[in-house]
Amino acid sequence: MHHKERPDPAPEAPAEAAPPARPGGGGAGRAGPPHEGEERGRRDPVGRGCAAGPRDAECAAGMRCGKMAAAAPSAPAAGATGGWGGVRRRCQRLLYWVPVLFISSILCWSYYAYVTQLCLLTMTNIGEKVVCLVAYHIFFMLFVWSYWKTIFTLPMNPSKEFHLSYSDKESLEREPRGESQQEVLRRAAKDLPIYTRTMSGAIRYCDRCHLVKPDRCHHCSVCDKCILKMDHHCPWVNNCVGFSNYKFFLLFLAYSLLYCLFIAATDLQYFIKFWTNGLPDTQAKFHIMFLFFAAAMFSVSLSSLFGYHCWLVSKNKSTLEVFRAPIFHHRTDKNGFSLGFSKNLRQVFGDEKKYWLLPIFSSLGDGCSFPTCLVNQDPEQASTPGGLTSTCKNENHLFPAKPLRDSQSHLLTDTHSWSDNGAKAEKGKVGMSNPALTMENET
Repeated sequence: MHHKERPDPAPEAPAEAAPPARPGGGGAGRAGPPHEGEERGRRDPVGRGCAAGPRDAECAAGMRCGKMAAAAPSAPAAGATGGWGGVRRRCQRLLYWVPVLFISSILCWSYYAYVTQLCLLTMTNIGEKVVCLVAYHIFFMLFVWSYWKTIFTLPMNPSKEFHLSYSDKESLEREPRGESQQEVLRRAAKDLPIYTRTMSGAIRYCDRCHLVKPDRCHHCSVCDKCILKMDHHCPWVNNCVGFSNYKFFLLFLAYSLLYCLFIAATDLQYFIKFWTNGLPDTQAKFHIMFLFFAAAMFSVSLSSLFGYHCWLVSKNKSTLEVFRAPIFHHRTDKNGFSLGFSKNLRQVFGDEKKYWLLPIFSSLGDGCSFPTCLVNQDPEQASTPGGLTSTCKNENHLFPAKPLRDSQSHLLTDTHSWSDNGAKAEKGKVGMSNPALTMENET
């Protein structure tokens, strides 16, 4: 039995090629291959699908939200790291106050030991009690007042004119390191009253604060700020000692030394009596003996520190300038800011002598500009036969008449080189108010 062959089925028309999927699109077109339809059915069981068109953006947004949601569990880890860093910084700030709390506790104990145990319970002479109590409280109040002002007086920072403008910052970031960056800084500093430079002769610039450093200004790594006329960062006051509180720091050293010397002097006879068993063995014995030892030890350390800072004031230097002398454009000069003893003293304590012994701010100037012996001749300093100070010998550079602030320039009103004639002679040369930059253009 023969079977009739069944003709082959007619070939199907090739399926229309599916349009390429859009970047971020949700699905395929309507004429896609069967496997794409099955895949679309698995993705969208309701059957709505994601047709190419405006809904593609919504589907893409949904996919991005899904990725963000999947990455969300890692966010608390970053937050935990930031929180731990904040806790660590707060702990460091608390630790910085430990030396201050130590000094404060010693001071409180000394008040109790001297007033209660020595004056009220041990001294028998009424007149001696009154004199010691009155004198003690005077030294105590001056000591506490100056210590308080040294701790809580905020260090002064450079004014806005020393900060780079937004355009200068962009120019500085675009330029490669070297002479091109220095050119940007020269333009920014051309009207600023600065004389000191770096060891290489460049403009002193702080890349953390983004400012041109004024003379005698330095960046404190503890405070993370640029401090005007910075002397040092003192852990015993948990503050930077600089232009705004240097007078308070000196008075703190002076009154703390007088406080310790007074206690040691008035406590000495009772210390000897207790040591030789001349007085009964009471509770006051421990306080009086330890009070004398503490006052004597602090007197030795404070006398050396106070003497050192008195020498710094007489030479118009800071602690940092002793270790690294200021560098002017033409050379290094360790006495570049010294104007003579009397003017150096007035620069720290001011012109009104009634405020010298009180922890009230009376220093001259604004901390951003300082007179220098390289600009003027000081009659109090020894001069060479040529009429120039020893620090300015063999220098023929002319300086402009008034690159300083008005509050500082009056210290130089009696000098011969600070004349209007010198101003007119220099005005036509370069037209800059910065002598360091003037010399740079001349060379």
